[in-house]
Amino acid sequence: MILVTGATGAVGREVAALLAAAGPVRILARRPDRVTVRGDGVEVVEGAYGDRPALDRALRGVNSLFLVTNSPTEPDDEHVAEAARAAGVRHLVKLSMMAVEEPGADDFITRRQRENEEAIRESGIAWTFVRPRTFMSNTLSWAPGIRSAGVVRALYGDAPVACVDPRDVAAVAVAVLTGTGHEGRAYAVSGPEAITAREQTAQLSRVLGRPLRFEELGLDAARAALLAKYPRPVAEAFLESAERQRAGAKAAVVPTVQELTGRGARTYRTWSADHADAFAAG
Repeated sequence: MILVTGATGAVGREVAALLAAAGPVRILARRPDRVTVRGDGVEVVEGAYGDRPALDRALRGVNSLFLVTNSPTEPDDEHVAEAARAAGVRHLVKLSMMAVEEPGADDFITRRQRENEEAIRESGIAWTFVRPRTFMSNTLSWAPGIRSAGVVRALYGDAPVACVDPRDVAAVAVAVLTGTGHEGRAYAVSGPEAITAREQTAQLSRVLGRPLRFEELGLDAARAALLAKYPRPVAEAFLESAERQRAGAKAAVVPTVQELTGRGARTYRTWSADHADAFAAG
């Protein structure tokens, strides 16, 4: 049995769907009503990472675990790893981030992910880290501005990033969960090309068949927008990450999707065409 966490998120949802198409899968969810993956072989266990009895129920009989955590403060990785070790889980596959392997990345979020990875290493369970670059789906945050005014507003419009389709990240994770020989390895995952926000806007314009305008946010406006949604350490981490992207630190393309799945990574144009409805005017 494989247990999937984070199944209401961009990658976990796709991992659960791919596994469910091939056989039984169990999902741990804090809000089971938000889980969209259903079927005869899908079992959903309600619970949070800090709820040890729920973790024990979810991990009973589990051989492999896909772990997604996102709290910047809670020791969720430690909680899950401890329960997984006690349950006899043999392989823990953690969704991490590519920045953890980059010496120049020292923002709050990256430091926390390094600490989370170390907690997994110290757990004694065989592990694999899947470390994606920025998700293409992050541009869904542009949808309200596109629908209402045909405008994309973002920081550093000419900063390149080899962003990746969450479906490709999920395919890599499933290959690791269901394959052999991946223990003790970390896989960086990128898209097939480095692309800027200005270029993404142009591609969305072509996909939608309507003109879109890109407006570059100033640093103060970007900080204010982030602080309206996130705690200050998280907001500042995003800004530090944007500075690294501006300097070209996120432009590298790696062939992991091809190597582990046998097909090339999807382009942003493909992703945007598949998600055009999210940007279409009502």
